[in-house]
Order: sequence, then C-alpha cells, then structure tokens
Amino acid sequence: MTLFDRPTLPHLPRLAAALLTAAALAGTILHGPAAASAQTMPSFLLETYPPSLSGSYLAARHAEQIRDVDKAIEFYREALAGDPDNKEFLDRTFELLLSAGEVGEAAEIADRLVTIDKNNRMAQLVLGIKAHKERSFDKARKHYEAIAEQGPLAELSSALLTAWAMQGAGDTNGAIAFLDDYGKDRSTAVFAQYHSGLIAGLAGRKDEAVKRIKVAYENDPTALRIVDAYVRSLIRVGRLDDAKKVVADFERTVPSHPLLTRTLEIAESGKQPAPVIRDVQAGGGEVLYWLGSAIGRDGFLDLAIVYLQLAKYMDPKAELATVALATLYERQKRYEQAIETYLTIDPDSPLKRGAEIQVGLNYSALDKVDEARAHLIKLVDDDPSDLDAVRALGNVLRRRKLFLEAADIYSRGIDTIAKPGKEHWAMFYYRAICYEQSKLWAKAESDLMKALDLSPNEPDALNYLGYSWIDQGIHLDRAMEMIRKAVELRPNDGYIVDSLGWAYYRLGNYDEAVRHLERAVELRAVDPIINDHLGDAYWMVGRKLEAQFQWSHARDLDPTPETLDQIKRKLADGLNSDGKIPVAKNPTKEAGKQDKDG
Repeated sequence: MTLFDRPTLPHLPRLAAALLTAAALAGTILHGPAAASAQTMPSFLLETYPPSLSGSYLAARHAEQIRDVDKAIEFYREALAGDPDNKEFLDRTFELLLSAGEVGEAAEIADRLVTIDKNNRMAQLVLGIKAHKERSFDKARKHYEAIAEQGPLAELSSALLTAWAMQGAGDTNGAIAFLDDYGKDRSTAVFAQYHSGLIAGLAGRKDEAVKRIKVAYENDPTALRIVDAYVRSLIRVGRLDDAKKVVADFERTVPSHPLLTRTLEIAESGKQPAPVIRDVQAGGGEVLYWLGSAIGRDGFLDLAIVYLQLAKYMDPKAELATVALATLYERQKRYEQAIETYLTIDPDSPLKRGAEIQVGLNYSALDKVDEARAHLIKLVDDDPSDLDAVRALGNVLRRRKLFLEAADIYSRGIDTIAKPGKEHWAMFYYRAICYEQSKLWAKAESDLMKALDLSPNEPDALNYLGYSWIDQGIHLDRAMEMIRKAVELRPNDGYIVDSLGWAYYRLGNYDEAVRHLERAVELRAVDPIINDHLGDAYWMVGRKLEAQFQWSHARDLDPTPETLDQIKRKLADGLNSDGKIPVAKNPTKEAGKQDKDG
C-alpha cells in the first residue's frame, strides 16, 4: 500500500445512489472509448487540408477518443469560431476545459450556456464557484441554489457550498444552522457535522469545532481528512494527549502518515497547528475535493477529474486534491499528466516525498527505467530509512530483472532498521527473490526464513520457501506443510495452487497433481506455465490427448522463449517415464514461485 492508496475520506452511503445520475451533471465528459496514451493529429493532414467547420469537429472528436484533451480543446475552439452558437460545440469545449483545469475560460462559456439553458447544472456550479472564489458570495449562492433540486449529487454540492458562501458573507450562525437542518437526514449528517465543524473552527469557535468534528470522526475514524481535522481541533483547545491517542488509533491501520506526523511535530514544538481550512475558498475546495475523490472511487473518473480540477481552482493549495487528481490520471494510464500533477506539490508539504516516489513509479510505468532509477535513487540517497522510497526503487529494478542491483537497494533500507517488525517482512521477501534469482540460495533462504519469522502467515513467503525446498529435494514434509498452508490462506490464488499441484508432481504423486493443477487452471486460465504444468500431469496419468491439448494451449499463450522450446519438444515427443524430460527448467520460478508484490 502506498501513501496515496490510504483512506482519506469518509464512506459516502448516499453518494452511491447519487452517482447513478452523476454523469448527467456534467453531460458525457470525455465520451468515447478510453485510450492508454495520448496521440496527436498527423501534421501532414493539417498542412494539406486547411481547417473547416466539419474538419475541426471531426478532429476534435478524434482527439477526445484518444484522450488528447489539449488538442480536442484546440479543435473545438476552431469549430466554435465557425459556429459560435452551436450548443454541442459549447458543451464539449466547456467540459473539456474543465477537465484540463482551464476553469476561467470554462466559466466564460458557462455564462453562454446558462443563457441557453438555465438548468445546466455544471454551468451553474462553475459560475457559483467562480463567484465564490471572487468573494461574490450572494451571487455564488444564487448559482448554487439553481442546482439544489437537480439530483442527489447536485443537492449535496449545493448544500455544502452554500454553507461556505454564507460563512464567507459573515453569517457563521446561519451557515451552521443551515447545515444542521440539512444534516437531519441520517445520510447527510456526517457531511453536515464535518463542514459545520470546519466553519466553526475557521470562525474561532474552537470548542464547538471539536464537538462537531468529533461526530464525523466517530462516524468514520478511518478517514484521514476527518482524523487530521479532529486532531488539529483537539490540539487547539489544549487536548494534546487526546490528539495523540486519536493518531495512535489511526496508525494501527496506517502507520506514520506524514500529515499527522507533521501536525504532532508542530504541537510538540509548542505551536498550534492551523485549522484544516484557512479561508472560505479553501472550504469550498474541501467540498469539491471530498466529492471528487468519492466519485472517483465509484468509477466515474472523468467527472471526478472535473470536480478535483474545480477544487484546485477554488483552492490552489489543495494538496490532497492534487494527489487525488494525479491518482486518477494513473488509473487512466495517463502517466505523463500524473507526473506533471505530482510535481506541483509544494516542496515544504509533508506530502511532497510521497508525491516524488509516485513520480518515479510513473516513469517506470512509462518504461522510462533510467528516469525512474535516477529519480528514486535521489530519494534513497537522501534518506535510506524511507522504506517507501527503498521499496519503490527496489521493485522497479526487480521487475526488470536487475536482481543484484535491486538486492543492494533493499539492503540499504534493511540496514537502517534497528529492530525489524512484522511490517518489514516484505523487504526481506523481495530481497530473497533477488538473491534466489541470482543463484545466491543461502542468502535467499535466510531472508525467506526471516520474513516468515517476522510474519508467519504470509502466503507468498510460505509458497516461495516451500517450493524452493521441494525443488531441491530437502525438508519435504515441512515444505509441503508450508505450501498447503499458503493455499489455505489464499485458496483462490492460481499461482499458489499451481505450486501445490506442481509440488505433488515433483514428488511423483501425479493424481494429486492433476487435481490441484486443474483447479489452478480454473483460477488462471490464460497463464502458459500453469497450463503447461497441467499438460505434464495429464501425460503422467495416461491422459495423453488432454496433455497435448494443454500443451498446445500453453504454446498459444505467449510463454517465454525457453518455455516455448520445451513445450514444442513435448508436443513432438511427449515425456519420458520419469516425467522429468523435457520438463521446463525450474518452471516454478515463472509460475508457482511467482514474483508477486503482495
């Protein structure tokens, strides 16, 4: 789990229903099939054929299809220049501008859209946000009220933003009363209490802030944002010990989160941490961040990106919104945009180091291994005790079979651990893989045993060590016990089930091998090694036609060149009576002892 996989927001039970109509709030943002990488229009076409209305429109649609947002905007602008009142051109340009974070220009189009249709929800929302940012709070409220009854998500957005606009106008009592009324519905209570607590804190009502945020905290003590707000509010009324207890409870699930660490460091230095929200623009940004993150978790990625861009427009210092936006780009495989977004995090932010780690991992996802290595090694050199950075670099190198280099990186992190605990088992496991793949079995065995000493019930470590012993013909009873335990712990893991079946095969128990390997193929039907193993087992129990079928299937599943050569030999000649020739050389390193991240 990386820093940015960790929970930051409360569960949103009502939002599940709201999202059934969420797409309607923004039209069909970035419609069309998603593409993994952005492309541009061929330059020779642009040079040969001058822009035309239809050509610009078709080019814009194509750019949308391949997720080249900048080009799509450029072509829609050309189309609008030729037909400025075309509602589809206005809608699409507006939505794409929001997706790109060009909220100011989008607001200009929103003015035109509400003239055409005053019920355009996203246009009204954007105009409200623009007025809110400019401190025209009465104007903002009118736009928010225009969408208050246009669906659950619009209603939620309207209510929370209206309260912050009321606070901006100086009406703290009215804002809190408004949220209390809105929060009478159980499904909206957590939102109302959290945001009314933030408003109270901003207004200097410290005790009331604690009381209200506590309700939200008790509703969901796993949400980082609520925990941070509650901890800060406790410290600001002199309850540091209570704040430390809240942090300790949270860290049972998420150890040493940098935001909470920074908050406690400030308090222990004798200073008061600032409230989570420093002004009403940041309050509005908080609303949009909450909703954008929740929408993204429920799969509406394009709409979530719009909400997060609006959050960043309302509050350019909204770091969690920035991180959430970069994470959505990663989910869409838009790694370049993710990198650009992470790099905007302030250098002094407690989130900066985690963002830099993600930058390195995104370079790796782009197959820019040299850039990933160079970026991550700086972080490791700066602080080898940062095991997140060590693990990230080690994993990048390991996945590219740079095993000795990866082992050295893991070692740098391990050497900083004064007393290894359960949470460190994976560091030893990953280094063990690197040693085993580098033919340094004694070191690999020691690390695998250390990993299991730290955390005895880790299926990956049990499986890897157990099969390694069987492969060498040593500690057979204990090895089989380990693999069986791994299967019990993770019965639906095809690789581990394959290990058990292949272990029986290596021990000559072919009937049991068939039983478990058939199950493994059910779980991992397109894995060439598991299908190859089942073919071997079928051959050894006399089911030779089925063996030929499995080998043929394995051959067609893109195995490694070495495995493909062995499969072809088996298809030609079958197996010898001992079942060992021409079995793939140590095939479990490709399947049963799968190099998995856990």
